[in-house]
Amino acid sequence: MRLTRGLPLAFAVTNFAIPFFPAFITLTAVTVPGVSLVPRWFAVTLLVVMAVVAIYATVTLLVPPLQTPATFWPLLAWIGAALLSAAFGFDPRGGLLFIGLFGLALVWHLAIVRYYRAPGVSRAIFTSYLLSGGLASLAAIAMVVTRVPVSEYAIGHGRAIGTFILPGELAGYLIIFLPISYAVARVSQDARLRALAWGALAAGAAAFVMTFSRAGWMGLAAAIAFYIFFGGRMRRRYAPLILLGGLAAVLVVFNAHHNPSENYTRLSIWQAGIEIVRRFPLTGVGPFNFARIYPLVRLPDGDAAAFHAHSFLLTIFAETGLVGLLAVLFAWWRFALELLRRLRGASPANSTIALAIAAGLAGTWVQGLIDTVSVVIFGLWLPSMALALVTATDGLGEQPRSS
Repeated sequence: MRLTRGLPLAFAVTNFAIPFFPAFITLTAVTVPGVSLVPRWFAVTLLVVMAVVAIYATVTLLVPPLQTPATFWPLLAWIGAALLSAAFGFDPRGGLLFIGLFGLALVWHLAIVRYYRAPGVSRAIFTSYLLSGGLASLAAIAMVVTRVPVSEYAIGHGRAIGTFILPGELAGYLIIFLPISYAVARVSQDARLRALAWGALAAGAAAFVMTFSRAGWMGLAAAIAFYIFFGGRMRRRYAPLILLGGLAAVLVVFNAHHNPSENYTRLSIWQAGIEIVRRFPLTGVGPFNFARIYPLVRLPDGDAAAFHAHSFLLTIFAETGLVGLLAVLFAWWRFALELLRRLRGASPANSTIALAIAAGLAGTWVQGLIDTVSVVIFGLWLPSMALALVTATDGLGEQPRSS
């Protein structure tokens, strides 16, 4: 069909652009909590491009026969809960940009589920994703080594950031990226794609270590443990050791490249978040309104400013209330059930890639216990959930090699 011929290009552009998504925060009224290397005009242009791609993808989704995957209504309920809390929140317009981005991610999710098997789509997804992540990792490493730009090196205390706003964002991105790179390198039948995956894995691993993100390190340790535990019975006994190793690494380098004064700031922010929940338990204060309300409830010795509750669940609870929290948990529960259903009877190669993606998602949840990473929530979760579902049945989408 002519209408769908542009899908490989659309997926390639979208996946390649992910490392620039954190720059969207410069389009909000929130003060950027770091250094954005992407100028505002580029962020606006990128947003327009993503909107055009989403419109195109939406049109292709409307081609009969219409399909509604198992995750459609739960994810739509998640967006509906965010809109409801925005309507009753303190600044209804404040979170509309990121609610819109989440809507674009939903279109992305649905397009992957429906058109993954279309000619050229799966290859475009993985090639662009690996190439973009590898280049983003190399750029982050180069910026640390050369200490350029100086402002980013100084504000990050020598930690890898790259095109992301904060080290934790780069770490969150790599928690999903590294397991996928490893799985593609293992199971792909294409020698060039395998070489790209191994190179991306090496660059990404080096950049990940250089983030010195304590939440990120524990998140990746959890992702590896998840993959080992569910990937084979013989290796399950090593999963707890991986978690202990991650914890030991965090404790050993507890203050490496960190301002020691930051070690206890989360405690006061968590208490402020709990106070917001206590006052606005049903629909919260509205998406991205945590920073607006925080000064009114912060402890006298707490940080002067906080952009979120440094915990995904607490942030969701504070900003969207019980309605939003239940919507999020329901969406993830429905995804897990559907993934388990598809994994039953999956081939070893297919289960390898699907479990790797699921492991990365689980790792971001562990990171999210003590951090909130916007690029993961708005740019990675929904498309990665779709990839996990389709690869469980179709693998990398490659044709078997002829004998």
